[in-house]
Amino acid sequence: MARKNKSKRGKSSRKKENFSSRILSVLRKNHDKPLNYKQISAKIGANDPSARNQVLKNISKLVDKSKIDPVGRGKYQIADNPEYVEGVLDMTTTGVGYVIVEELEKDIFIPHKKLNHALHGDRVEVFIFGDSKKKKIEGEIVKILHRRTTVFVGILRLQPTFGFVEMNNPKMYTDIFIPRNKVKRAKDGEVVQVEIEKWPVKADSPEGKITKVLGEPGKHETEMQAILASSGLSNSDFSREVEDYVNNLDTSIRESEIKKRKDFRKELTFTIDPHDAKDFDDALSFKKLENGNYEIGIHIADVSHYVKPDSILDEEAFERGNSIYLVDRTIPMLPEALSNMACSLRPEEDKYTFSAIFEIDEKAKIVNQWFGKTAIRSDARFSYAEAQHIIETQENQIPQEIAMSGKAYEAPQKIAEAILKMNDLAKILRSNRMQHGAISFDTTEVKFHLNQENEPTGIYFQTQKEANHLIEEFMLLTNRKVAEFINKKEKKKTFIYRCHDKPDDEKLASLRTFVGQFGYDLNLKDRKSTIKSLNGLLKKSSGTKEENLISTLTIRSMSKAYYSTVNIGHYGLAFDDYSHFTSPIRRYSDIMAHRLLTHYLAGNPSAPQEKFEEKCKHCSETERFAIDAERDSVKYMQVKFMQQYKNETFLGVISGVTDFGIFVEIIENKCEGMVRLRDIKEDHFDYIEKEYAIIGRHTGKKYQLGDEVYVKVKNTDLVKRNLDFDLIGEK
Repeated sequence: MARKNKSKRGKSSRKKENFSSRILSVLRKNHDKPLNYKQISAKIGANDPSARNQVLKNISKLVDKSKIDPVGRGKYQIADNPEYVEGVLDMTTTGVGYVIVEELEKDIFIPHKKLNHALHGDRVEVFIFGDSKKKKIEGEIVKILHRRTTVFVGILRLQPTFGFVEMNNPKMYTDIFIPRNKVKRAKDGEVVQVEIEKWPVKADSPEGKITKVLGEPGKHETEMQAILASSGLSNSDFSREVEDYVNNLDTSIRESEIKKRKDFRKELTFTIDPHDAKDFDDALSFKKLENGNYEIGIHIADVSHYVKPDSILDEEAFERGNSIYLVDRTIPMLPEALSNMACSLRPEEDKYTFSAIFEIDEKAKIVNQWFGKTAIRSDARFSYAEAQHIIETQENQIPQEIAMSGKAYEAPQKIAEAILKMNDLAKILRSNRMQHGAISFDTTEVKFHLNQENEPTGIYFQTQKEANHLIEEFMLLTNRKVAEFINKKEKKKTFIYRCHDKPDDEKLASLRTFVGQFGYDLNLKDRKSTIKSLNGLLKKSSGTKEENLISTLTIRSMSKAYYSTVNIGHYGLAFDDYSHFTSPIRRYSDIMAHRLLTHYLAGNPSAPQEKFEEKCKHCSETERFAIDAERDSVKYMQVKFMQQYKNETFLGVISGVTDFGIFVEIIENKCEGMVRLRDIKEDHFDYIEKEYAIIGRHTGKKYQLGDEVYVKVKNTDLVKRNLDFDLIGEK
């Protein structure tokens, strides 16, 4: 397996790698008044020494790039508008692009003829035409600095003397030419993985070679492999070398190692996970103390005990970055001998763990805390449904229809009591988070019933309940306290933070306009008002036909979370300090956090920041690939599920409006499809962007975002993962 040609960063990294954009924004607004670094720091909220140090470093970089000019003694001004800037290309499906530049508030429009062979996700240098302060900036790509990837997936079309690969990705605007001697054994019409080798200056298309045949278009396994290949995985299986390395690891639990750790094997310990989980990377222990407080342990699989830096296993885990969860399979970050066996906190087995131990009082206040290496032995495993039943009934009787074993049983009374008390504490922790400005996103997840051939036989929705919140709150607490423990040290230490910037003002304004169509309002006066208003919106829309639409668009209005050694806090959770520490089986970022915490607990000096910052960028990128793959697999399964309903009519809600059609989400199963404007026979419809609507020229008929309409399934395309509808009319 290998992920090839990783990009520096994609769109999700915009304005998040450092303070550059904020510095430039401040200097741009104060263009007639030079500022020193302390004044700049104050204006962007960099109040602690570590943050001000980052400001100084970024100022130096901006001076070197001629983005700002030193003026007088220790003061700076925005430079004259530079003609050349660097950024990441974001292609549209219409063949034009926008370059996202960290230091600019507006994206740069790139006409198709000025792309100059740049592709979606590439880091490029752009020449800007005219003034960058204008409403619309246009430019030309003059240099490709780094290819996001050279590996693509498409359908091979063979000619007598050559071939070409038609792209599946709508943002890939060109086919790839294949010389006949580089077709290998691929056949005409097969789905293939292709690698670009060169792109001559005057050629319309790049030239490449076929590296893998994925199979016949539309076949289940072909499409799943295509999704993985498009996400950067050239091979989802582990190499023989990696498997051999893992098989030769000593995974036995030794008393000599346990003596180096705190021994929690006799403490009441259990896990709560999804019913179909195979890896259990977190467990909870519970004990009531003599002083009336509670000792709660959050025990995380000690993956770093087995995954040593610079080993072939470590290199593989880093390249993958995270596990990928498709609808019908999991592509693990670590081989199963570790992820499902040695590191999985299975019941009645001794395990090495890395733990956060909290003494908590009745009001969920943290009285004491301890972090370190431990050994545990889980007493029992529960599914979320089983734990939820205990919470709802206040009893320890688990009925047959809920029990994972399929047989009714009696859960240990002590564990049932522990679950109930921890749930009480979790509710207080959650309430405190909400009061401090956290945003409450309780999203509905689309799940599928699959048969033995992995064909979807039904769709159901999974919502978050108290048992989910119980685990979530103690994981959030651990991640926050670990980050806080490091960040609050007198001498700043390099660490891995999970960062989430404040939302873009324009996106919030658009959201306010959108929800206004449904009679809701948003107060965007300041952060406190915005958070309160957003939570109110999500609560008020709960249970309505527009709930899923509003929740989805609210999430899209938020900034994307990312990993960095530069801590800016987590806006959505309202945490000043936050890391990812609790899932090292499936996230490489957590392995890094474990290693760094171990390093500092031993009294060692700060680790090199630049090295870990580069690793953070990589983990942010592989996470984006994984999210895209998981979303594509859901879309594929939805289209596959709807194949059986061709020509059948469904009630849906208009979930999107564009200049070429309207998107409709079926209410009963949340499958989304497109009604193309050219297919609406009752009139010629025009797109009215400001009203999120299409309006008939002759009849004045309006179809607007949020309207309920009847649609008929017209076509299903598994290769393109498209679902097409015919519009029947309003409800």
